[in-house]
Amino acid sequence: MSQADLAVVDTPAVRRPSPLWSLGLLRSELVTTFRRWRTLALLGVLAAVPILVGISVRIETRGGGQTGRGGGEGPAFIAQVTNNGLFLVFTALAATLPFFLPMAVGVVAGDAVAGEADAGTLRYLLVAPAGRTRLLLAKYATTMAFCLVATLVVAASALAVGALLFPLGDLTTISGTRISFADGLGRVLLIALVVAVSLAGVAALGLFVSTLTNSGIAAMATTVGLLITVQILDQIPQLHALQPYFFSHYWLSFADLVRDPVYWDDLVKNLELQALYTAVFGSAAWARFTTRDITA
Repeated sequence: MSQADLAVVDTPAVRRPSPLWSLGLLRSELVTTFRRWRTLALLGVLAAVPILVGISVRIETRGGGQTGRGGGEGPAFIAQVTNNGLFLVFTALAATLPFFLPMAVGVVAGDAVAGEADAGTLRYLLVAPAGRTRLLLAKYATTMAFCLVATLVVAASALAVGALLFPLGDLTTISGTRISFADGLGRVLLIALVVAVSLAGVAALGLFVSTLTNSGIAAMATTVGLLITVQILDQIPQLHALQPYFFSHYWLSFADLVRDPVYWDDLVKNLELQALYTAVFGSAAWARFTTRDITA
């Protein structure tokens, strides 16, 4: 046998992960995340918010009053909750989006990598033929799946409470036109998807923070702290020139989907901004994670 043949025989085969293995990794991440008591507790809190909002509106309007009338605050559809239970979905999403939903996403994203390092399981995950890039993609995909599930939990809870406490039927949009109940349900689903995508920037930011530390608690606290800071800065009038670039600035633009015709300008700006934050912080997370010395 020639030396060339011996070289071929002695060279170990490069082990490449198959697409099915990658799907298995994603499934494992999903199962692990959604089985954690912390995740279930977060979803439970999110499901409770529409119940509290619905009961509060029901009590406030028991004497025939209209909630939100004369207040001049909040999205225009809040005043319509008593007329149609579908509006409770929009109200609940508006109530949870500024803090509760992004906080829950920040906890899950911040714990994605740092939590594994804190528990001492990160290097064992990297022993498998996934590679750091695939593992990071699986972590981000899992976080985005949580965004969608969390949003749907809020929407489903609000829809159930709205059906129990308020009438359902054809929807009067905040533009004054009427659409069918089926069309209204379609808009509920579309709004839930838009809200989930609106959290993509927070998910990418949290994942990047998670690659900077080996402490899951520190990563979660930092992500939530940054979220609160951005929300505060977004309310300061003197920073109006910078506010359109904050990831939270166009979050409530989903209310434009309850108009007829739909106003797309702010919705498109929101999606573009989330894509930008995802690209920037996703790239930063990849650069950090792929060059990081894993010791835990």
